[in-house]
Amino acid sequence: MSPDAYADSLVRRRTEVLGPAYRHFYEEPLTPVRAEDVWLYDAQDRAYLDCYNNVPCVGHCHPRVVQALSEQAGRLNTHTRYLHEGVVAYAERLASLFPQPLSRVALTCSGSEANDLALRIAQAATGQTGLIVTDFAYHGVTLALADISPSLRQSNAPHVRLVRAPKPFGRATAADVAARFVEDIQAAARDLQARGFGLSAMMVDTVFASDGIFPDRNGALSAAAQAVREAGGVFIADEVQGGFGRTGDFWWAFQREAGLVPDIVTMGKPMGAGHPMAGLVMQSRLAESFGREQRYFNTFGGNTVSAAVGHAVLDVIEQEGLRERAADVGDYLRQGLHRLAHEHPGIGDVRGLGLYIGVELVDATRHGTPDPQLAAFLVNALRRAGVLISVCGRDANVLKIRPPLSFRREHADIFLEAMADALAGAAARAPA
Repeated sequence: MSPDAYADSLVRRRTEVLGPAYRHFYEEPLTPVRAEDVWLYDAQDRAYLDCYNNVPCVGHCHPRVVQALSEQAGRLNTHTRYLHEGVVAYAERLASLFPQPLSRVALTCSGSEANDLALRIAQAATGQTGLIVTDFAYHGVTLALADISPSLRQSNAPHVRLVRAPKPFGRATAADVAARFVEDIQAAARDLQARGFGLSAMMVDTVFASDGIFPDRNGALSAAAQAVREAGGVFIADEVQGGFGRTGDFWWAFQREAGLVPDIVTMGKPMGAGHPMAGLVMQSRLAESFGREQRYFNTFGGNTVSAAVGHAVLDVIEQEGLRERAADVGDYLRQGLHRLAHEHPGIGDVRGLGLYIGVELVDATRHGTPDPQLAAFLVNALRRAGVLISVCGRDANVLKIRPPLSFRREHADIFLEAMADALAGAAARAPA
């Protein structure tokens, strides 16, 4: 069977058994069979540069992570009802990466579980049910999280209010952006109070990834946290996308605003570099009040194998200087994208922090309106060239670039060359 015939057969089989709710990337779906560092390989051993996956944050199949997983799996794999040094030591190590009073850890298997638990803790602490999120957020797949993930489905839940992400507008200053964000939050909180829900929490993806990637240092997060607390709620920083050194200079994306300490921080995806582990860190007052009234147990969350993997991931990030590399290579990559933007009017904006970068595409002939068709063309042209990215934003017109943290300048050069070729191809297709 030819590679194309096999891919077509696999798509049909997948659709029949998994159903239409599952989606795949690209017009020509990719069928990788192995991976190493920043590369995926198909059955014909063609290499694809991975500029998208933040899950294998230290690189695909990192030998130290694989070794830690296999050695612990061959020794003991059990849960947190038993005492184990590795689990406790990992929780202590994880907590030490956060500012006080964020000091209590809960371990889960997925970011969805972590976010769901965070909502449960917030509602227990406040006695309220109202929630605020940004208007194209994604926070997970449970029933409670689908209600606060308008990018998954537009929320009709009566206890949820949506606010605009802190996106720059017109000639607005950073203070203007933060002020508008706070005004929207305050209005949402008042409405929730008026309708009897109160405010339990606001959950914020700290890089606003689904909204279009807005990791600016504009004070919006700090101002939002203050507004939420003044309204009686809990401020939850969702670091599933932005955490573990992704933004370069810091362990956590919220730390770009000096002095900000969320009430709860949730984590997932890169925590295990591909192994399913996640968790949250909360202020001790919340842990104490929650623990007095309720109990928490997760059969696989915090198992001994996951703890060994988590230690290995932190070791690699620290010992291979991956946060520093993310800062350096991210700056280098954005500089290259800005050069391309000067040559191609379809690039309306380049923004990002560390190795989380968004490229907003617009129709320059129509007053800069979003151009999802150009975005789709570029994503698929890059895939054909052996480079993998995706899109985000309400209009699906923002290229989402977030490679493993092991990404180097030479990989950025490969991407930039392929991007230049794809943009030239798009220009050649445009009507005269």
